[in-house]
Amino acid sequence: MSEVAKLDGKKILIVEDEFFLAVDTAQSLEDAGAHVLGPCGNKDEALRILAEHSPSAALLDINLGDGSDFTVAEALAVRGIPFVFMTGYDLELIPPQFAGVARLQKPMRLRQIVDALETII
Repeated sequence: MSEVAKLDGKKILIVEDEFFLAVDTAQSLEDAGAHVLGPCGNKDEALRILAEHSPSAALLDINLGDGSDFTVAEALAVRGIPFVFMTGYDLELIPPQFAGVARLQKPMRLRQIVDALETII
């Protein structure tokens, strides 16, 4: 199945505080046919969007500038929304309840992000 067919029309929440990575990721996902929610640079914005929308999947940075926080990951898990962690930090920081969540280690190629989303959707 082509990338457009898998992501076409899917709502993808991006939670990433690195501006250029967030913008480039959003553009790549839109090019693949996805509808992007965000990008959100902090957990409060992400939680607000989650309260208003039902994304098909999410990309989630572990550290949004104020340390590791898994509040958004917990909200996604409760709603049954699949997500991928993106991080430049040690993967050992991820709590055991999220051990099965797909992870991308920064820096990564934009194609890796699309591939990871295709896998979980």
